[in-house]
Amino acid sequence: MLNLMIIGAIILLLAVTSSRIFYRFGVPALLLFLLLGMLFGSDGLVGISFDNFETASKICSVGLIFIMFFGGFGTNWKIAKPVAVKAVLLSTLGVGLTSLLTGLFCQLVLKTSLLEGLLIGSVLASTDAASVFSVLRSRNLNLKNGLASLLEIESGSNDPFAYMLTILVISIMTGQQQEPGILLLGKQVIFGLVIGAILAVITAYALRYINWEIDGLYPILVTAVVILGYALAELVGGNGYLCVYIIGIILGNSKILHKRSLVHFFDGISWLMQILLFFTLGLLSFPSQLHNVLVPGALISIFMFLVARPVATFVILTPFKVPLKSQILVAWVGLRGAASIVFAIFAVNSGALVNNDIFHIVFLVALLSVGLQGSLIPFISKKLDLVESDVSVFKTFNDYQDESLTQLLEVTITGDSPWAGKSVMDANIPDEILVVMLKRGDKVVVPKGSTMINTGDILVLSGSNFDSISI
Repeated sequence: MLNLMIIGAIILLLAVTSSRIFYRFGVPALLLFLLLGMLFGSDGLVGISFDNFETASKICSVGLIFIMFFGGFGTNWKIAKPVAVKAVLLSTLGVGLTSLLTGLFCQLVLKTSLLEGLLIGSVLASTDAASVFSVLRSRNLNLKNGLASLLEIESGSNDPFAYMLTILVISIMTGQQQEPGILLLGKQVIFGLVIGAILAVITAYALRYINWEIDGLYPILVTAVVILGYALAELVGGNGYLCVYIIGIILGNSKILHKRSLVHFFDGISWLMQILLFFTLGLLSFPSQLHNVLVPGALISIFMFLVARPVATFVILTPFKVPLKSQILVAWVGLRGAASIVFAIFAVNSGALVNNDIFHIVFLVALLSVGLQGSLIPFISKKLDLVESDVSVFKTFNDYQDESLTQLLEVTITGDSPWAGKSVMDANIPDEILVVMLKRGDKVVVPKGSTMINTGDILVLSGSNFDSISI
């Protein structure tokens, strides 16, 4: 037991310290964690023997729950709303079209059966949010025309739809399909959306109006709701990942107490889950077998980022009159990552009869995609002149905190101030403005979301731009 604890601690330390180097050069952390897993695996230097797909599937399922939740929780809906329709179409219709084109390519070129080709296409149909925004954040790479928000919503919401297609194809291949595919997909979407929305609204109310006395209980409450949402959705035939994503979006854009601390808590949990998930996937792989799938993996990878992804992007975005340069960048930023590898594990565990090593094919595609496409995102963005150099990418996230918050402003609350008589949380103070102190007579109050603002109070505000406030 102690040996396992020591190994686990060493892995985490290596992941954290090494990621700083990768982060600086804009290389997605996914690649580092996968490589660490391969290094520690049976074919690596450490030689840990691990080939249990069932255990890996359970570990990855838990990891994806929290990664999906935080993807929604960190989405700033005000910024993302103008591009939401296009993003949702990319994450649904785009996933379906990408899956179909890739499946047909596998059948025609790689000579798989149609169903096996569609299974490979479905598994690879979604893009990896963690990798995309690791690049954007590390290079402070905000994009013009709302592309950062577009890619954020698409990457955060397309995993559930790829998962649903994967399950649908598997059910057909194994003869377990008891109902029409459209009905199966409908149940997955409707139950996932409804259960997620109901739980999120109830939780937002509880976080807003109930004082739990102990601050540390708030993240525990939200964690319990996320787990409950996933389990309930799966129990009734809904999509658990879509459910937790909806919970994240609603809670992340609700006025709730201790929101900033919740963001920081789940940011840490999300990173821990990514390390655990990606390392497990790397540990499960056998690098010595990759040469057996080099040709099909490379061909699928090239087809997806040169044909399937661009076709899906152009078909969906052209009617919206999105500029060609923007479409080219969206087509390029179609990284395949952890979710695809996890879905490949589901396929292996399903008992579906396949003639190819789907797991290692998908693993190789993800490595090529993240290593090549991910590393070139900053270069291509700048070549297409789609980088807003004077705007921070963190404005597209709910945990946005401008690193240049150096200005302080004292504001005296008068009787006609719109903030008078309201709590800090209800005063509609812009997210980029922080209330760092409240002076009330001879007292100095450290404000919380529930702190009431009274006439005569003096607020000390911190921010880089106070033009957006009206007092």
